[in-house]
Amino acid sequence: MAAAATVQAVAAPPPPTETVLAAARDLPAGTILGADDLVKLPLPPGAVPDGAARAAVGRTLASPLRAHEPVTDVRLVGAGLAAAHPDLAAVPVRLPDAAQAALLAPGDRIDLLATDPQAGDSRVVAAGAVVLATPPADPDLPGATATPGSLVVLGLDPTAVPGVTEAAVRLFLTYSFSR
Repeated sequence: MAAAATVQAVAAPPPPTETVLAAARDLPAGTILGADDLVKLPLPPGAVPDGAARAAVGRTLASPLRAHEPVTDVRLVGAGLAAAHPDLAAVPVRLPDAAQAALLAPGDRIDLLATDPQAGDSRVVAAGAVVLATPPADPDLPGATATPGSLVVLGLDPTAVPGVTEAAVRLFLTYSFSR
């Protein structure tokens, strides 16, 4: 018994850890995080990722997470999402065709096209836009059921933002996948 007490007394203390929030299981983009979607994960201080989320319940995932992957600001819809692409402006854009919008996933690169149905002409309003998030529709928001289409968050060259926002209110928006 004395030997066991001596071994315990001279054993090194456990290494320090910091607790971060991580996915409890694989989670798809668009998930609105609940408490049961998250686990507390102890990590060595040097392994904690930059932008680790301190509070994530109620937030929407912008991209998928694997089980036990830490939740960071760039994985959540919001201001941190733009931080992953500092040269781009994060802009919510409503695509009028919900089925077409459903084909998009975070990371896709698209050319955003605007068509004037009366004039019959189309033009590219944003080339090489990056799909940052495809948040799910929230039927509880006022006017949500009256607004057609689906919202996507695009990373745009800042110079394209005025043309895209103008086209979004006057023209029919669609896209093509770009290379």
